[in-house]
Amino acid sequence: MSKALDAGGQGARAFLLYGPDEAGSQALLTRLVRAMGSDAERIDLELAALKADPTRLTDEAASMGLFGEKRFIVILWEGREDPVACVQAFLDAPVAGNPVAIIAGGLKTTAGIVKLMLAHPEAMACASYLPNQRDLEQIAAALAQEQGLRLTGDCAGRIVRMAGGDRALMARELEKLALYLDAAPERPAEVESSALDAVSAVSGEVDQKHFIRAVLGGQPVQMAQELARLKAEGENSISLLRAVHRRMQLLARLHGQMAGGRSADSVTSSLPMWEKDGALPQLQRWTADGVATLNTRLLDAERSIKAPSTAGDVLADSLFLSAARAAQRRR
Repeated sequence: MSKALDAGGQGARAFLLYGPDEAGSQALLTRLVRAMGSDAERIDLELAALKADPTRLTDEAASMGLFGEKRFIVILWEGREDPVACVQAFLDAPVAGNPVAIIAGGLKTTAGIVKLMLAHPEAMACASYLPNQRDLEQIAAALAQEQGLRLTGDCAGRIVRMAGGDRALMARELEKLALYLDAAPERPAEVESSALDAVSAVSGEVDQKHFIRAVLGGQPVQMAQELARLKAEGENSISLLRAVHRRMQLLARLHGQMAGGRSADSVTSSLPMWEKDGALPQLQRWTADGVATLNTRLLDAERSIKAPSTAGDVLADSLFLSAARAAQRRR
């Protein structure tokens, strides 16, 4: 699929990017966006609009830009609507038109859209799963290569730890390193520990750990203090929502391993040190259902903050307090 996305959608009409690792799905979407070019027009469609007009997707895919520019379509596949028929109609249309990327979360293999995209010759599907430490270090190395950097020693592991496993944060750190070393794909440079120390001796992401521990550990007073401190240092609500969400994704993965018969001690003992801190009590305090519920609310809060005319940060602050109080009741 990566080759098809890097070629601007060549080889398929539609791409389903789904799975519990939403950052992985977004990384794949970024490949298509980059391949289409900065002048391409992005069309975002909602499921409700597709259900209301089953021909909308086919029409949008076949239409040209006003000045002949490239176009591509992105569909966020979430909610109760499930307009598989309109995707089927688009895939079966005589004219391929503009490429379509469908972004979804953790869908079951029995979901209609998954079955369609896996079976149809004009479609591709890729499920992204939460990476382990080795996977993350390989991702860091690949991101570094894009910047003209080669990571030496334990630099890949350090970048993963500094970013808390978040790809976007890893990319940001590597961009800083590339500027510091004056590196580029045509001017490659090696990254040694000294350069990493100079650029990222102190990372704000580390400070988020105390906030996350207060939220998930049931400490509402400490959570409020940490929240005030982080905001005073310039941290924004979306960054904090994503930080808590990453931690909940880890707990969801651990609960999945426990469902297979492993104990809480077993699944947490094998974690890398930067993930292990506080994992056992958090896993014991947050049930699988509780993790799923909070994950949904975190994503909903981020979407609400991005929408116009909303309460903004108040939504996130309220959710953090609600989560801390819920965890407090489970202590």
